[in-house]
Amino acid sequence: MRPALLPTVAAVLLLTAACTTGSASSGATTAAIRFTACPTGMSCGAHLVDGLGARKAQVLAAGATTQELAVAMLESEAMTSDYVIGDGKAGDAANFGVFKQNWLMLRTACSTFTGRTAEQWSAGAALNPDLAADVACLQQTEAFYGVDAWFAGHRGGADGLATPGTADIASYRTAVEWIAEQLDADPANLGNDVRFWVDVPAI
Repeated sequence: MRPALLPTVAAVLLLTAACTTGSASSGATTAAIRFTACPTGMSCGAHLVDGLGARKAQVLAAGATTQELAVAMLESEAMTSDYVIGDGKAGDAANFGVFKQNWLMLRTACSTFTGRTAEQWSAGAALNPDLAADVACLQQTEAFYGVDAWFAGHRGGADGLATPGTADIASYRTAVEWIAEQLDADPANLGNDVRFWVDVPAI
């Protein structure tokens, strides 16, 4: 069960984000972004990322759900996969795609990679430029593992699957669910440049 949120009185973030018009002029825009109180004991917020609305539309058009969109939003600033191959990791710990799925779960549950070995982890890079395949693999791994084990394995790999009840895994899931709540709270959030975030340490 997810930790209870603090009272759901909307918090308002006033922010100023730089923007550019054409190739020469620049200025600032101020926007009020509403979001519910952060999950208990966690830091959270929202800010603008230029072009993020278009990227949200691409991820959703590829078949992702709002919660899956939230995973991508938590994993990277612009929901892209332009990081170093494997996200600096190798073998079953290597990550791929906008959701940063690990190679263990991909080769176990995604039909594109079933039968591959841990040593063939670099094959997962095929997901990085192919958003439709990325979403398809995500949904196959979710269906294979079920939501509880999926979060455990996605956050902690083999160790997470073996010990799914850790506080770290629970915090990661809570962060994803909080972001999804913000996206669902206002239809505009599915197409604007607002990124909601929760401070979850990278591992």
